[in-house]
Amino acid sequence: MTTQDEQLIERANAADRTPVVLVHGLWLLASSWDRWADHFDRAGYIPVPLSWPGDPGTVEEANRRPEVFAGQTVGQVADHLAGLIGGLKRKPAIIGHSFGGLLTQMLAGRGLSAASVAIDPAPFRGVLPLPVSSLRAAAPVLTDPANRKRAVPLTYAQFRYSFANAVSEEEARELYDRFAVPAPGAPLFQAATANINPWTEAKVDTGNPGRGPLLIVSGEKDHTVPWALTRAAYRRQRRNPGITEIIEMKDRGHALTIDHGWREVADTALAFVRRFV
Repeated sequence: MTTQDEQLIERANAADRTPVVLVHGLWLLASSWDRWADHFDRAGYIPVPLSWPGDPGTVEEANRRPEVFAGQTVGQVADHLAGLIGGLKRKPAIIGHSFGGLLTQMLAGRGLSAASVAIDPAPFRGVLPLPVSSLRAAAPVLTDPANRKRAVPLTYAQFRYSFANAVSEEEARELYDRFAVPAPGAPLFQAATANINPWTEAKVDTGNPGRGPLLIVSGEKDHTVPWALTRAAYRRQRRNPGITEIIEMKDRGHALTIDHGWREVADTALAFVRRFV
């Protein structure tokens, strides 16, 4: 547990408010949730934006030291986050984006969430579609098997396609400079092979009756996690006895949590959380 994470958990436990855990995905840091944290704080919750193990504190440091990301797996990150959440006195709502959306579902499947929102979540075992746009977005990692043990940065052109295709060129460059960091390659290989590897870590207990309510959010123009993937995840999750819902955000790409329209997505997540927590 990092010092920052310790402080977040202590702050949450000292507050008489429900925690909202925020989980980032690949190529971003916990600081990408800063505006969301302020928004949920003002709404009466205590935000807890958690880091993956070994995450640097800033984008600048992350880009100077990309090797710190290498080798992290989905299972390791899930266990790390579960340990942190286990230190909370109140069961939190959990919100995650991209691979953070997959992790959110994994944590909910362990019964750790009072309500969950998975935004453009990476696929898990049982989610079968393989959209061409997703394969292209993952190509910077998957085209070289050695990347499984490496940290891989995105070029601006790759970020523009996989994250920022639904915003202007000017905003896309601003988002890249402000938020983009290297990411471990292993999780993408795990997601890509989940349906042929019976021992994969990229799996979700969709049947646990303690999963709690779940909302899946899909960006209409997302190249990385298009509607086919979010819809397939929803179909798996709706077998759960808990409430399962899905919503599509019009004209939004994979950068929907950090671009100019972040507040609309945050309000969508907030409205869902308020219904149950």
